Amino acid sequence: MSDLKKIFGTGNTSKLRQFGILFSLILIVALFQWLTGGLTLSSTNLIAVVSQYSYILILAIGMVMVIIAGHIDLSVGSVAAITGVVVARAMAEFNLPWPLAIVFGIVVGAAIGAWQGFWVAYVGVPAFIVTLAGMMLFRGGQVFIGNGNTVPVPDGFRAIGSGFLPEVGPETGYNNLTLLIGLIAIVTIIWRELRSRAVQRQMGSEIAPAWVAGIRVALLVGIVVVATLLFAGGRVGTSFPISGLILVVLVIVYSFITRRTVFGRHVYAVGGNSRAAELSGVNSKRINFFVMMNMSILAALAGMIYVARAGASGPNDGTGWELDAIASVFIGGAAVAGGVGTVIGSIIGGLVMAFLNNGLQLMGAGADTVQIVKGLVLLVAVAIDVYNKKQNRFSIIGIFTSKRGGNASVAATTPTSGAAPSATASAETGAPAKD
Repeated sequence: MSDLKKIFGTGNTSKLRQFGILFSLILIVALFQWLTGGLTLSSTNLIAVVSQYSYILILAIGMVMVIIAGHIDLSVGSVAAITGVVVARAMAEFNLPWPLAIVFGIVVGAAIGAWQGFWVAYVGVPAFIVTLAGMMLFRGGQVFIGNGNTVPVPDGFRAIGSGFLPEVGPETGYNNLTLLIGLIAIVTIIWRELRSRAVQRQMGSEIAPAWVAGIRVALLVGIVVVATLLFAGGRVGTSFPISGLILVVLVIVYSFITRRTVFGRHVYAVGGNSRAAELSGVNSKRINFFVMMNMSILAALAGMIYVARAGASGPNDGTGWELDAIASVFIGGAAVAGGVGTVIGSIIGGLVMAFLNNGLQLMGAGADTVQIVKGLVLLVAVAIDVYNKKQNRFSIIGIFTSKRGGNASVAATTPTSGAAPSATASAETGAPAKD
């Protein structure tokens, strides 16, 4: 039985949690595949899901860092909306080239994030209040700047929201660039497994049997192969969306930042125990400032992708986005109190929400039914986990929040499963956490 458990984590509970969320996603997709008569896993539908929900998943990447740091951001939808209309008007009225418009949008997001980060980090106003004010402020600004009208964007700009990987190379019946990305993903999975086993062997750690590693790799490779063929085999002119490619790049970058950099460790340390982190030499004000600013930058990018896909900015852009982003993060395993969460988990949580939306719509459910189901899924998922934790049973949140040893007084120097190393280790050595 212990070897079977290692299939899903090699003894690492954070990996076990990610596999658990992944299997939940697979079950949801399989259920809707059956209920919709095979429509859910059609190439056309999968491409549509990535195109339609990529901006929410991008928001989830920033939101998980905010929540890990112990905050919440209610303004992301309004920040995305005001950035979208500012960029659209800059291109329409000042003939700003679309590549420069994207850079301009990022700068706008950074400026908004710096404003909110200043109030949170240096004035000490709770992020909930700051971003609630920002939600109203920037929503009003978006309507004022756009005059309540739609503002169209040029075709070149639309590529980031509605474009696809181009057709290159010989005729294979599939999109060759999408096949290449899938191949790279497969090689990366195998390489990471081999590297992990080599590191464990070098450190003298317990190594799972080869058959366990083989099953784990086969499961992941199988998912990648199926997804690659579906995305690459869509109707002519479609393939893996450009917005999805942007999302993949961001996931890789932010997974590295949160898991392999001193800054990422400090974010976990501040969220886990801010006072202890400060005593260990962590500049919590600077961490909070940059976490809030980073969130607004990603919100600005999400807003531009949405506007590019829609072809124009509109007065209702960004409405309710913050709720979907927050739900994605909590379904993905983040803790309300901060200090816990992963980028990958949040992305899978976002995909759970996306396929719930998509599957119910394919079945003809109304918007009211979709919202009810999403709310119940979020509530039940967290409630069951909290109950299991209280009963000392297997608990997702309990895995992350329980200490491996010692007591609460050494929380800052005892890493939790799925969280970063101690603030002391981060501040003094910057040593990476073990996967």
